[in-house]
Formats: sequence, C-alpha cells, structure tokens
Amino acid sequence: MQKITILAVGKIKEKYFKEACQEYLKRIGPYARVEMEEIGTESFFGDGDKEKAKEKEGGRILKFLDRNDDCQIFLLEENGNEMDSVSFSRKMEKIQNPIIFVIAGALGFSDEVKKRGFGKLSLSQMTFPHELARLVLLEQVYRATTICKGKKYHY
Repeated sequence: MQKITILAVGKIKEKYFKEACQEYLKRIGPYARVEMEEIGTESFFGDGDKEKAKEKEGGRILKFLDRNDDCQIFLLEENGNEMDSVSFSRKMEKIQNPIIFVIAGALGFSDEVKKRGFGKLSLSQMTFPHELARLVLLEQVYRATTICKGKKYHY
C-alpha cells in the first residue's frame, strides 16, 4: 500500500474544510496510507518580516523533509508542473517510494526549499488558500487511486 504524506504550513481552521478532508482521507483509506502533517506558521508585520517568516517556515519544512530522505517529494507551486488527473494517477502509480506533497504557507516557499531540486506540481495557475489546496490535493489523490485500481469514480 502506497504511503503518502501531506505536509502543510498552518492548520485547517474551518470546520467544513476539516470535515471534507476527513471524508477524502476515509475514502482513500482502502487504497493508500495518507498522513497529514502540519507545521506552524510565522507571524509577520512588515516587508522585512515576511522574508524572515518565510525562511523560518522553510527551515521547518526542510527539517521534516531531511528526516524523510527516502521519499519522493513534490512542492505544490503555482508555477509547478500541471497535469490532468489521468497523468497524475500514472505518475503516482510509477513511484515506489513514499510520497510527500508539501503545501507552503501564505508567503510561499523559501529560496532554500526551492533550490533543493524537489519535484514541483501545480494544482492550477490560480492561487488557493492552503486549506482549499489540501482539499483539492486529497480529492486528486483519491481520484488517482481509484483510476489506478480501476474503480468507477473518474469518468
């Protein structure tokens, strides 16, 4: 069974997002082991603080990823690789190692995280709040697993 981790900066605050994410985690359960990991956000007030906050969040991301160096890692970015659901499912099917999808906070990824050479994936050219990005990602992971298993969900 494939192991997938979704690492996100920030917590899900809205009840309806929590419930929707839980529903997709339940649906994915028979096909893959998915864990949600959250790291704290940094407060910022001025432009100078933004860069410091992004670096601190980036440091936390790298600390987590460095402990999981056997994984295939994808950063979710607006300028990442876009693919349709079938292509995404085929890509996931080929990966033998555990997968980590990383969702940045409001400020995006630090330069240090970006230069690591991780895969980059885009859910859309549009920007989404991190809570919605998690939900869309979970739905696409569910869709991908059902495509790979030949289940009727994707038409």
